[in-house]
This record gives sequence, C-alpha cells and structure tokens, in this order.
Amino acid sequence: MFAPLTIGLSIAFMAICLNFNSNEEIIKVTAAIVALVCLFVSLLFSPLIVKIPIVAILLISNKFNPFKFFTTS
Repeated sequence: MFAPLTIGLSIAFMAICLNFNSNEEIIKVTAAIVALVCLFVSLLFSPLIVKIPIVAILLISNKFNPFKFFTTS
C-alpha cells in the first residue's frame, strides 16, 4: 500500500511543478488533470488514519461547503 501511494504522490508533485513552470496552456491543463487524478488515486491508497483528518479538515473549513448548492441566498 505504501508504494502506490508514494508513486502517485510523486507523479502528482511533478505534474504540479510542470503546471507552474510551463507557459503553454495545453501542458498546464494536462498537468493539472494528471495531478488531480494522481492525488485522488493516492488518497484511495492511503490508510484510514490519513483519510479521516483530510476529510475532517475539508468539512470544517469554510471554503468547502457541500450544502451550499441547496441553500438559497
């Protein structure tokens, strides 16, 4: 379980670096997609003790509000 996690995170980190250092739009978009896919796959392979704090931080923060779609302003 540790090997796929580190491989996915390293590929995602390299894609993020490529995204920041590139000037071409298609390379930026492709690198961002690869980074997101690798981050989700590495989250899939991560142990439960790592997943719970990540989900808790996302739900507690104000930036991620899954119920914002259902509320009216």
